[in-house]
Amino acid sequence: MASYNKVVLMGNLTRDVELRSTNNNQSVANLGLAVNRRYRTADGEDREEVTFVDCEAWGRTAETMAKYLSKGRPVFIEGRLKLDSWQDKDGNKQSRLRVVVENFQFIDSRGGGESRDDGGGRPAAAARSASAPARHDSPAEEDIPF
Repeated sequence: MASYNKVVLMGNLTRDVELRSTNNNQSVANLGLAVNRRYRTADGEDREEVTFVDCEAWGRTAETMAKYLSKGRPVFIEGRLKLDSWQDKDGNKQSRLRVVVENFQFIDSRGGGESRDDGGGRPAAAARSASAPARHDSPAEEDIPF
């Protein structure tokens, strides 16, 4: 049976990116993302709900995210779901879903949904089609607009 695991999220970081290294000197970053959903109830009341998502990034992507992103910054993330399972100190089984970041885009924090230049001379789209996924290349220092 065929399967497909793709997650596309846009939200704000809930904390600074935590960068660590594995025993093999592989960079890994942990980050939290808040994704807001605004809706109107049947009674006409405007409401908002927030979903908090744990994410992890690896390698050069992790290093770039840790260098240029901080708490509160908006970001567009493409990745896949991963289920982490473990036993706690009492022997109880625990599990948690997280998103493994495969690509990301800087999003303009000035509002209005505008996007930043991705360093390649073309605007970084907030959404891409599934047939043309976004690729993140580390921008040169002088190309970073913030």
